[in-house]
Amino acid sequence: MSQTPKNRLVGIAGSFSRPSRTLSLVRTVGERAENLYDFDSVYYDLHDLGPSLGAAQWRSQLDAQAERVLADIVAADLLVVGSPTYKGSYPGLFKHLIDLIDPAELRGKPVVLTATGGGDRHALIVEHQLRPLFGFFAAHALPTAVYASDRDFTDYAVSSPALSARIDDVVSEIGILFPALSQARVAAE
Repeated sequence: MSQTPKNRLVGIAGSFSRPSRTLSLVRTVGERAENLYDFDSVYYDLHDLGPSLGAAQWRSQLDAQAERVLADIVAADLLVVGSPTYKGSYPGLFKHLIDLIDPAELRGKPVVLTATGGGDRHALIVEHQLRPLFGFFAAHALPTAVYASDRDFTDYAVSSPALSARIDDVVSEIGILFPALSQARVAAE
């Protein structure tokens, strides 16, 4: 008897830093969703795309490593996207990655929006930068977005109870988009 393939969650952090609060936030959201809804998951940051990303003007100019990551992003059933905030916006190389995706490839795709920044001044990045960006692609950005500042982490791990509760809120919204996964979880309890 063949098993139904799992839904695929892909997390992408628009950061080069390692360790990274942004990647930690994306992973925390993704792992909670993975544990609750049994996704098959993979996580990337800009470092994983390698040097061809910055040199490519067109998708066809990406090397095999970067093309594999991009192919995973567009094939995902659910994206968890995270961006660090620099001067009120996402980094240019993160935007360049998104620019290499054909708009039709993200149409209707569920996306969890997350961002990190040094303080509260950057909190609107999710609403003023990321939501319009993915709106252009006609992706389905979940209503709850998650912003975290430096004080929400200890040693690059989520440590704030308020942030943890917000993550739980967005993870519960995922169940609305994947009702079969939600029903299977309830039946298993």
